[in-house]
Amino acid sequence: MPSLKDLRNRISSVKSTKKITSAMKMVAAAKLKRAQDNAERSRPYAQKMSEIVNSLVRNKGEKEFKYGEKKNSKPKNVLLVVCSADRGLCGGFNTSIIKYAKKLSEKLKKEGKITNYIFLGKKAYFSLKRSYEKSILDFFSDIANPSVKFELAGMVRDKILELFLNGSIDECHLIYTKFQSAISQSVNSLQLLPLSKKNQEDTKEDKSSISYDFEPDEEVILNEIIPRNVAIQIHTALLENLASEHGSRMTAMDNATRNANDMIDDLTLFYNRSRQALITKELIEIISGAEAV
Repeated sequence: MPSLKDLRNRISSVKSTKKITSAMKMVAAAKLKRAQDNAERSRPYAQKMSEIVNSLVRNKGEKEFKYGEKKNSKPKNVLLVVCSADRGLCGGFNTSIIKYAKKLSEKLKKEGKITNYIFLGKKAYFSLKRSYEKSILDFFSDIANPSVKFELAGMVRDKILELFLNGSIDECHLIYTKFQSAISQSVNSLQLLPLSKKNQEDTKEDKSSISYDFEPDEEVILNEIIPRNVAIQIHTALLENLASEHGSRMTAMDNATRNANDMIDDLTLFYNRSRQALITKELIEIISGAEAV
């Protein structure tokens, strides 16, 4: 049974932890509002860019272009761009991304494909480094310090296009967490490359079924707009990821603060009972001694 001093120290320690978690919750809540606004503002632009690219790919017919799927070539090398956080203490945010990446890697492996990785964020990198160290092509950290910069998306885009155009990879998938609310986020994957008419028809929505007339022809525009679209999709994914991280951290710290309050109540009750029992024991000893005299 712990002594009263141990219980007092434990209560003091939990109170100190509660102050930290409460402060982290308020900081995350303040950052969440700004990150959520940035993510929501980027969605319409990214969606419209995707619709235009989809329309171009469908309109170009069966003609090959350099960012399309190569005929008579079954994709074997797949690049996974995994977006995670640089810091922890955000609930199951990083764990969900890591599990999703592992599951997708196993699925691709069963299909006979070779996976390579680019990590955006420290947590997924350090978690998967031991398992896939030989397959890691690049690693970026401090991706949101102090905010997500479009230049980072441009750097990742340049790396992806270089690998795709020189034949090092045949496919590229972007893994990120889509923000829905402070308590709800979902891990998604988006195929960035290659672009093919079949894939666009499988994933098209009613909004993207509009037919456009383009000048010059579709292939020239595609070669110009696809690099921009890839960078925009990566940047939007990073903004969604950052908002999801802050939302998950706010929720986790709120739960931690509630748990600290419950623990303080339980420890205080146990401390009072122990103190009362000790006082009662001392009184019994005093009375017993007096009666013996």
